[in-house]
Amino acid sequence: MRMFKRIALGLLIVIAVFVAVSYLLPRHVIVERQVTIDAPPEEVFPFVNSLQSGTEWSPWTVRDPDMEVTFEGPEEGVGNTMVWRSDVDTVGNGRQEIVESIENERVETLLDFGEMGTADAWIDLEDVGGGTQVTWGLDVDMGMNPIGRWMGLMMDRLVGPDYEAGLMNLQDIVEEGQGDT
Repeated sequence: MRMFKRIALGLLIVIAVFVAVSYLLPRHVIVERQVTIDAPPEEVFPFVNSLQSGTEWSPWTVRDPDMEVTFEGPEEGVGNTMVWRSDVDTVGNGRQEIVESIENERVETLLDFGEMGTADAWIDLEDVGGGTQVTWGLDVDMGMNPIGRWMGLMMDRLVGPDYEAGLMNLQDIVEEGQGDT
């Protein structure tokens, strides 16, 4: 009986330390990736200011070409909304809405993953000598959930490669399209 009490006490201490340390971890997790595209911002902007156009370069569209996607609101700019459903775990279900659009500079979206929570995302465009530096970012509030806080430590490794792939796809589409005009 004494051995059981020691094991139980040891387990409680480990759990208490796990929870206590989690509150020292960042509540907000930011993931950002960048690419420079050989095109001016006005040629890149249409691809990021429309969620319909975004499906052309999205890494998640490639991962699940059978995902169900519907669009609401205007075809571009503020209010443009995409709702998706996928049986692929790494794609999941959710809703994304453009909440701010500054022509040739910035597009902000609100992501809603249902029970998994919400996140803010953005794409910034900066003119760099005739090209465009594109920064794709994500800000997730991990809340007060200790497990969520620990998961936050993995967000960069989970989301970053997808952002890199998406930016490479965007770069290919924009740069290849320049010869079409």
